[in-house]
This record gives sequence, structure tokens and C-alpha cells, in this order.
Amino acid sequence: MKILLTNDDGVRAPGVWAAARALRQVGEVFVVAPEMEQSGVGTALTLHSAVKAAPAPVDPGLPAGPGHIEDGDALHPVVAYSVAGTPADSCVLGLESLVGAVDLVVSGINAGSNLGWDVVVSGTVGAAIQGYVRGYPTIAISVGAVHNPQFEGAARLLRLLARRLSQAPASSGFFLNINVPSIPPERISGVEVTRLGHRSYAESVREEGSGTDKGYRISRNRPVSGDPQPGTDIWALKRDLISITPLGIILGHREMTPEIEGLVSGLSAQLLDRPD
Repeated sequence: MKILLTNDDGVRAPGVWAAARALRQVGEVFVVAPEMEQSGVGTALTLHSAVKAAPAPVDPGLPAGPGHIEDGDALHPVVAYSVAGTPADSCVLGLESLVGAVDLVVSGINAGSNLGWDVVVSGTVGAAIQGYVRGYPTIAISVGAVHNPQFEGAARLLRLLARRLSQAPASSGFFLNINVPSIPPERISGVEVTRLGHRSYAESVREEGSGTDKGYRISRNRPVSGDPQPGTDIWALKRDLISITPLGIILGHREMTPEIEGLVSGLSAQLLDRPD
């Protein structure tokens, strides 16, 4: 199995290497990730300048632990590249130039959850979208803690999912957004297939400096999820369940069509000075 692994925490982040150690038990792993942390940049691509990429050290000694290795598992090679660009840049370069066609795209393991509508600003999800739109089975995976994240449960899950795909390859691409509780695997309550909740965090703005040096710092630090609805990813993670949410890219809102037709009724005649 050939696997592209990317992230938004940077090529030296422990989560990506926890994933690499798990996935190299299933296939050949290529890590193509930003040289620096790029959280919150969403789907941004660098289109107006060249993006540089260079070979990166494999598993740079970060404390993610050796992971669980089953008896008889072979360890496949890992190749790594550092990209001077966004998470989405990294995935594009991997699939279109540095690595080529793969059997699976994985973005993560991210330190910090990616839940509800917040996926639209997630660099982890933004990178994964580039795999999905190219027709590859794609997984974005995160753990629910930024400070002292525990990756073992997420790494084990990735290994199990990748092994199932190696034994029964998907007939077409899919896109999963997975959130794993940041707790020891034995404390995880189970696995739930979920839907996106609503917003989990809102933005706040803080002024900095004064006069011509005045600026504004935007942070996403205000919890707003309230009481999450059963069956949502936010609800599942709060109950120590692994949340697996199938995603797609359909932004249309057909239910609003009759109301919007009423809103624009007669606009053609007014705008173009002729009947509809």
C-alpha cells in the first residue's frame, strides 16, 4: 500500500510521526508536510509564487513513542519532504509531483480537535480536501487536546483502517473526518459514525499597539457549542467516543430555493428592463 501523509502542524510535529510509525506497518509512507505550523489556514493554496520542497529527516526524535507493532508486521520505508507552503500546497505537491498516485491520503494526526463547522478553517481538513477531490480515499484525523495530546488511540485506529483498505481497497474515493479522544486507548468508549455539529469555537479580536502600529489579533478561543445534539461529532467526543464523520463538498442549499426564488422574483424585469 502507498500512503501520503500530511498535516498542518508541521513536518516535525509528533502527531505526524505517530501516524507514520503506525502506517508503515501497512505500507510505504511518504510524509509531505509544511516546514512550519499552519493551523487555521483552511484550504489556502500558494498560487502567486513558487513553493519550495526539500527532503526532511525521517522521524526527528520527537516523543511520540514507538507505537504498537504486531508480531510478524513488516516495517515499510518512510520518505519525508518539508514544504515551504500551506497544508494544501503540501498535499498537492505530494500527489502531483513528489509522490504521485497513492492508495490512501491521511492528514494528521492533528493536536486539537476539528469538529462541526470549524472544519472549514482547519488546515488539517484543508489538506485532506486535495486528496478527496482527486478521487483518493482520504482521512483527516485529530485528537481532542492541544496540550499533552495522546496519539496512541488515533495511531492504532489509522493502522486498523489502513489494513482494512489494503485487504479490500475502496472502489472510489471517500473523505472521513475523524476525532479521537486524547485519552489512553483502553478508556475510549467506542466508535460512532457521526454528522457535523455546528460551531464549536467563535472568534475574538484583541487590539495590539497604537497609532500607526495598531493591529488586531484574531483568535478562535470562545467555546460556543452549547449542548451538542446527539449523533454529532461534538456530542461523540464529549462522551469519549471516536467520531468518524463522512464529508463531501456540496455547498448548495436546495431547501432554500423556494424562498430565494421569491426574493428574486421580478428582478430580471427591473434589472434588464424586460419581462422575466
